[in-house]
Amino acid sequence: MSTRFPQAVPEIPVTSVVTAASYYVDVLGFTLDWGDDAEGIGGISQGDCRMFLSNTAFRAGRGPNGPVITWLNVSSRPEVDALFERWNAAGATILHGVEDKPWKLREFTATDPDGNQLRVFYDFSRD
Repeated sequence: MSTRFPQAVPEIPVTSVVTAASYYVDVLGFTLDWGDDAEGIGGISQGDCRMFLSNTAFRAGRGPNGPVITWLNVSSRPEVDALFERWNAAGATILHGVEDKPWKLREFTATDPDGNQLRVFYDFSRD
């Protein structure tokens, strides 16, 4: 029997939940839903995407210690391009610009202040 999983919620290791959340909100357009450094964990969201930010104290003995890579799957090539333009204009740190890859993904890579990577992509193999 097959199980239908909900969307995954990655835990992003950061030095400070407050500092990281500020970048994700002010630069990348996420919303801080809850959390702070005292709790050690916070939830951010944008559309259907949810992620947790966790600080060093929260992760002690459990990890992950990062940095990590999170892939964000969008719905179209124009959506990849528009998000790249939006993030770039807002001052996001872009590691790799928009490109069609040989593995049939249109993608770009941004990073947060802790070195975690966000790879935004559209799978055009079925187009």
